[in-house]
Amino acid sequence: MAKADSLTGVLRNPTFRMLWLATLASNFGTLVQSVGAAWMMTELTASESMVALVQTSVTAPIMVFSLIAGVFADNFDRRKVMLVAQVFMFAVSVILTLLAYRTLLTPWLLLTFTFLIGCGTALHNPSWQASVGDIVSRAEVPSAVTLNGMGFNAMRSIGPAAGGAIVALAGAAAAFAVNAASYVAITAALLRWRPAASR
Repeated sequence: MAKADSLTGVLRNPTFRMLWLATLASNFGTLVQSVGAAWMMTELTASESMVALVQTSVTAPIMVFSLIAGVFADNFDRRKVMLVAQVFMFAVSVILTLLAYRTLLTPWLLLTFTFLIGCGTALHNPSWQASVGDIVSRAEVPSAVTLNGMGFNAMRSIGPAAGGAIVALAGAAAAFAVNAASYVAITAALLRWRPAASR
């Protein structure tokens, strides 16, 4: 009961609640996009290796660039770093959506766009994780971190299933459009957030 109270307590923080909900939407969109990209690749090529590279192109930047992104999180205004990452991913996703609707994608072009989205995620994540301590009190940090993990895992359960349904009903391009739209919520939340002490 005490744990549940601490979790609901941190959600009473309006800034954390706003950013947490926006992050849920962004994670949902990312997972929907991953399903759409994998499906699109199966339509572009019969190569199993190319299909496998879709997931690699998203996760490889996170593994390779997270350390550098951590340096940005420690030395620059984290809110601005996150805004740059979100606007970049939104622009990439919009272009990807348009190319998919116009059937102009090639396998390597699709991998390029998914890689760029992965780069944006790698830039965003360390700043978001480091910002939690700027938003909630020290005592609330464990609950905030727990909620972030719970939210991500919930989207991992919901996102792929929803992505499969979206692709089945409307095609991979619609999945890309959902992902592009998901960046709007978190960008708006970051624009509304005014950190008490900017780095």
